[in-house]
Amino acid sequence: MIIGGGFGGLDAARALAGAPVRVTLFDRHNYHLFQPLLYQVATASLSPGDIASPIRWVLRHQQNVQVLLADARAIDPSARRVTLDPGPGISYDYLILATGAAHSYFGHPEWAARAPGLKTLDDALEIRRRVLLAFEAAERERDPQAQRRLLTFVIVGGGPTGVELAGALAEIARQSLRQDFRSIRPESARIILLEGGPHVLATFPATLQRAARASLARLGVEVRTGSVVTNVDEQGVQFGGEHISAQTVLWAAGVAASPLARSLGVPLDRAGRVLAEPTLRVPGHAEIFVVGDVCALRQDDRPLPGVAQVAKQEGTHAARNVARAIRGEPVLPFRYRDFGNMATIGRGSAVADFGRITVSGFFAWLVWIFIHIFWLIGFRSRFVVLGEWAWAYVTFQRRVRLITGDRLRPDSP
Repeated sequence: MIIGGGFGGLDAARALAGAPVRVTLFDRHNYHLFQPLLYQVATASLSPGDIASPIRWVLRHQQNVQVLLADARAIDPSARRVTLDPGPGISYDYLILATGAAHSYFGHPEWAARAPGLKTLDDALEIRRRVLLAFEAAERERDPQAQRRLLTFVIVGGGPTGVELAGALAEIARQSLRQDFRSIRPESARIILLEGGPHVLATFPATLQRAARASLARLGVEVRTGSVVTNVDEQGVQFGGEHISAQTVLWAAGVAASPLARSLGVPLDRAGRVLAEPTLRVPGHAEIFVVGDVCALRQDDRPLPGVAQVAKQEGTHAARNVARAIRGEPVLPFRYRDFGNMATIGRGSAVADFGRITVSGFFAWLVWIFIHIFWLIGFRSRFVVLGEWAWAYVTFQRRVRLITGDRLRPDSP
């Protein structure tokens, strides 16, 4: 059994192609989501269908896999059984847990309503709705102070997601919407990126951190480092002794592992991830493996990052260890191969860390485009996404500026 159809779960299922096993893959969604481009749906560059593919279609040629739509509620390791909703529970011989991560508000779940995070397609569409409604409300507003609040956007968290969101929002305001309104100047929008640590992109080399910050400054983004958020309310964001009045607050500061891991009854780290053995096995349960954001593993005395390439490699390795265990062979420890780390900061600018080689600017942006097109699933998605990016680069426009739903104000339920 594989729980989760993300990067880890999907690669685990593929790695078992041709093996003498029956695989059942569960997910609460019927699609695989390419999360690295989720921020582009949130910022009106891409449509949801451009970065999501039905799991059944992806695995259609793999006859030993059955895909089921269900939500796993709990795992009983002693009975080797998973409780599902809807439907009865199901038993397993081996289990690969790849349920990913959710948002973490550091003990303040009440902030979630005012500061949505970005993990799912629903999150992306909600962020897109809030951003575009803020501009629409500002166009109707006659009070300059209220208008200024509507045109202030705060992103909490200076990691890759926060940096990419900030850069994309700046481009929307200063380029895509510039000629669309008559009562406001969208390019006057204030975009603020708050980071609790001393640097944005903390996992990147110092030279790339400086390059990213310079690129954000060129786009007009205000970067505030050393700014730990202490409150998010209806009026805006509090950090330190300062309060920023803002209608739109977006959360990119923290993640927590799927709560399903707690039902295993094994030690977890502070983020709720399973403290796995080097083989990716769950301690005390040789038949259960964990991969991706639900797995806490250290390599060379450093924790592995929660990125797609880690999940993909762990998913493949866990599946191969399952096959080895079935054959009666010893399972092998996992070794992560780091192929680099990248982040894009708006049009024609990115940073890329490939170990001994670091690049920034336009060339890094081209590399970023090539890698993301390569990893997208399906020729249609690659063709459409490349076309959208080419159109946006030439025209400065984002064609998916659609406000869905019946809500007409950014602060209405």
